[in-house]
Amino acid sequence: MKAPMTRREVLRGLGLIAGGLFLAACRRQAAPVETIGKEAATITSTPFEGREAMIEGIHWIGHASFRIEANGKVIYLDPWKVKQAKPADLILVTHGHHDHLSTEDIARIAKPDTVIVIAAPYANQVQGDVRPIAAGQTMTIGGITIEAVPSYNTNKPNHPRSAGNVGYIVEIGGRRIYHAGDTDLIPEMSAFRCDVALLPIGGKYTMDVKEAVEAVGRIKPKVAIPMHWGEIVGTAKDAEYFRGHMPEGVQAVILEPEG
Repeated sequence: MKAPMTRREVLRGLGLIAGGLFLAACRRQAAPVETIGKEAATITSTPFEGREAMIEGIHWIGHASFRIEANGKVIYLDPWKVKQAKPADLILVTHGHHDHLSTEDIARIAKPDTVIVIAAPYANQVQGDVRPIAAGQTMTIGGITIEAVPSYNTNKPNHPRSAGNVGYIVEIGGRRIYHAGDTDLIPEMSAFRCDVALLPIGGKYTMDVKEAVEAVGRIKPKVAIPMHWGEIVGTAKDAEYFRGHMPEGVQAVILEPEG
């Protein structure tokens, strides 16, 4: 017959049992904690969450021409060869070349109360409620903020800085959308902040596709959309190169022209 356990032995045994139960409980909890951690990492590391919301209402007409529909407003940027002539609340024109400043297209989409914001040197070429603008200036029209930014060539004669051409950063519906106009890769881009960047990739008259990729790295938008390709200059191959060489955290979206 065994001798009775001492008080010390009883307490030691109870301690071992309690410790074992605690460790078992920890092991049972470990798997769920690890799973939650993995799921959280997946969510926070998804770089393109909200991408569809970023490009919602942005329609590529073709070349460098876009229509933005947001907050019940219709905005055109450099309207040219417009087929779906939805009446415009606001028209933005970057410079005076015929594929960006088309008085025929402007006349087709303008209403009596349409506001036309245009690079100042070309303001006398259009009729209506015309608001000249220069790089560095900001306007707010109908709740839409329009910031004009520099847009020029650095190694070509087509769009000298002295011409007064502009790009635009349009803020509407919680998004900042940058339309570069006809520009090369320029130092000022490092200070631009936007959610969506519409960038020329065609070369010859603007930056080429490799320079456009570098521009994306400087601007760091959430989404980049190539333009100034498919007509006059630039090819589908350029657009695919652009899409395939985005820096981390940026997604390129190639839009189909809607006319």
